[in-house]
Amino acid sequence: MPKNVEVKAAVHDWDQLIENAKRLSKSEGILIMQEDTFFNVSKGRLKLRHLKNGGGGQLIFYNRADMEGPKLSDYSIYPTGNPVELTNLLSDALGVKGFVKKERWLYMVGQTRVHVDMVEGLGRFVELEVVLTEDQSLEEGEAIAQKLMGELGIKKEDLVTGAYMDLILLSK
Repeated sequence: MPKNVEVKAAVHDWDQLIENAKRLSKSEGILIMQEDTFFNVSKGRLKLRHLKNGGGGQLIFYNRADMEGPKLSDYSIYPTGNPVELTNLLSDALGVKGFVKKERWLYMVGQTRVHVDMVEGLGRFVELEVVLTEDQSLEEGEAIAQKLMGELGIKKEDLVTGAYMDLILLSK
């Protein structure tokens, strides 16, 4: 199962974060429109991501601790050409926990996916996903994440725990 080290933080200066991400990635980034349906499961998190501007979708299972700062995430991704029918099937089988809609700007900085997200009903966030190679340790991933946090201007007090789905449920 692939692993990454993840960080999530609230964004207060959107323009500065975008400028830093563009500079570090040497790119304009890619806009991805996403709608995630989270399902009721007994372990980890299971979501069906509908890629609105690219067609298709991804069934994603992941296990991650709910804590601030860099954390290890184990994940599996299964691509689907028909996210609507798969969502309906899983909704019937498991029940729906909730929905997350977002505009995501993706920037690649080395082995790290930098997601700059506008989440409907929550606001602006940044996520770092340091994709670990098989021979990299959690500590190496954490060091990469910490360095990139500094370069992007992510402050410790802006770190958040949990998934967007958790934050949405807490806000209700």
